[in-house]
Amino acid sequence: MFSVSETTLSVLRIASKSIENFRIYAIVPYAYEYVRLSTKLGLSGLARKLGKQIILSGNIKAIFTGLKGISRINIEDLLKTYLLYEISRIKGSINKKQSLDSIFLHEIITDMALALQLDWLFSSYIDFMHQIKIKPGFETRNFAYLVKQFKEWNIDFSKIIIVAPFNKVGFQMNPSKIECEKKLENLHESNIIAMSILAAGYLNLPEATEYLQKLPNIGSVVVGVSKEYHALETFRFLNKVLNEKV
Repeated sequence: MFSVSETTLSVLRIASKSIENFRIYAIVPYAYEYVRLSTKLGLSGLARKLGKQIILSGNIKAIFTGLKGISRINIEDLLKTYLLYEISRIKGSINKKQSLDSIFLHEIITDMALALQLDWLFSSYIDFMHQIKIKPGFETRNFAYLVKQFKEWNIDFSKIIIVAPFNKVGFQMNPSKIECEKKLENLHESNIIAMSILAAGYLNLPEATEYLQKLPNIGSVVVGVSKEYHALETFRFLNKVLNEKV
């Protein structure tokens, strides 16, 4: 799992040459990159730069959808244009043996859309992702509220993936650890990925996995690593301890 940026796409290009097949879970947008560019170029400058990149990508479907969205001031079409652009960047960095399984909306987009009650955005995103045969995903730090709203909006949890914090000390588990655990208990047909399992380094791996093993309905975990030896040690431990549970 990674945020889509030029750096991660470069790594992906290298990995695709040495690893025959692997599954890709991407997060968009890469918030830092767009904040940096908007600070430097302004919002209008950012829009022009992104529009130019979409045109230069040569993705005819993205260009056509984007022009339609601009002419009609249609936000849904503009969202589809952006998603098609990011998908083309990812697929252009891998070969046919690798699989783009899911694209997650970044937590900033997910949680802002939740706060603004933009149910149409979630429905549009889910429908569009299913049309192009990519599993729609949502990254959130407001898991309990997201579950509540999605149930009210009749969103099928079996057809999406959710990434949310789950850890022993309740780090980033809003509004509380107890509320998040309660909501998790009832999601029997869901696809939940636990993040922040180490609580930003406060917990060690044995502490983290001991807690995760007690949770129901967690399908996978995601852990950030910075060095190769760290990745090998971490993934080896997680595979050994959680393989039967997660």
